Amino acid sequence: MDVLRPPLIRIGGRVYRKNLIREQPFPHEEEEDFCAGPGECADEPCDAFVVEETERGFQCRLEVPSPLYKYIIGKKGETKKRLETETRTSISIPKPGVEGEIVITGQQRSGVVSARTRLEVLLDSFRRRQPFTHFLSLPLNQPAIQENFLHFKEEVLQKCSKDHGVSSSLFQNPAKLHLTIGTLVLLNEQEIQKACDLLQQCKEDFVDQITGGQPLTVEVAGVEYMNDDPAMTDVLYAKVHMKDGSDRLQMVADQLVERFVASGLMLKEWDRVKLHATVMNTLFRKDPTEERNNTMPGKSSLKERESFNGQNILKLFENFHFGEVQLDSVRLSQRFSSDASGYYATSGQLCFS
Repeated sequence: MDVLRPPLIRIGGRVYRKNLIREQPFPHEEEEDFCAGPGECADEPCDAFVVEETERGFQCRLEVPSPLYKYIIGKKGETKKRLETETRTSISIPKPGVEGEIVITGQQRSGVVSARTRLEVLLDSFRRRQPFTHFLSLPLNQPAIQENFLHFKEEVLQKCSKDHGVSSSLFQNPAKLHLTIGTLVLLNEQEIQKACDLLQQCKEDFVDQITGGQPLTVEVAGVEYMNDDPAMTDVLYAKVHMKDGSDRLQMVADQLVERFVASGLMLKEWDRVKLHATVMNTLFRKDPTEERNNTMPGKSSLKERESFNGQNILKLFENFHFGEVQLDSVRLSQRFSSDASGYYATSGQLCFS
């Protein structure tokens, strides 16, 4: 089915079919071949990027975060050499750790276009494999919520500690209670600034209209689990809903994801954002600082998980009331960080009021 219905990638207004190469010379430097999707032309840039004519031929520039240089170079430089040979171009890459532009030069315009396109497909693939660095969050760490959460933790340990896998190490840090809207891979300061600028643009374009320039009052109540079997629970989360019964918070979250996906800063995983606040996570058992996207655990994390039996917790705390909270901002939060309050360090934010 991968051959008949290969996955599609949209890059710079162009659509490509990904044909996976099964035999790879270097396991850690996998590459993917490509061809233009329906209605697209492989030899024309479709105004997606600029190819300049020079005295010696043609030239194209591509901004690439320095952490991705190694993937273009490949093991012993083989990836770069092969791209240059097959497209009859020269690819100039800045020194490791130095932010700058990759410059592609060649005597034939078609060769430069081909090299640029192939690099974009490779970079998109490699970027998808990077662990996320930031995420859009809505803080839920107000004092009243934290106090109720600690009360919830105490009662769970009193009543359910004999259930398989239940221990104090599973619980979220109360100072970091939050709703996750979506995760991002931001690999340099330029990309972080782009995300911050996009947040402000979203505020002007639709957030103010949805919120009316006022905080959103939400109620955090009840618990639910992520996976299929409550006896083998990995993530237990608190449910949230708008106090006025509207779907304004859902609208803000969904439209933010739509805009960030369109910008290329975020990958679209679901049709709608699942609004939830993680209260217990088996990933915390081995690493209390773990901040993975709880709904999309990575392959390595699946091996690290030791599920717990959440059946009694779900019965006893089905309607547990964590409290009400005024949501007044969406933050661009930095993974594996803390500010003075104990919450995640903020790289940028969008304020509702």
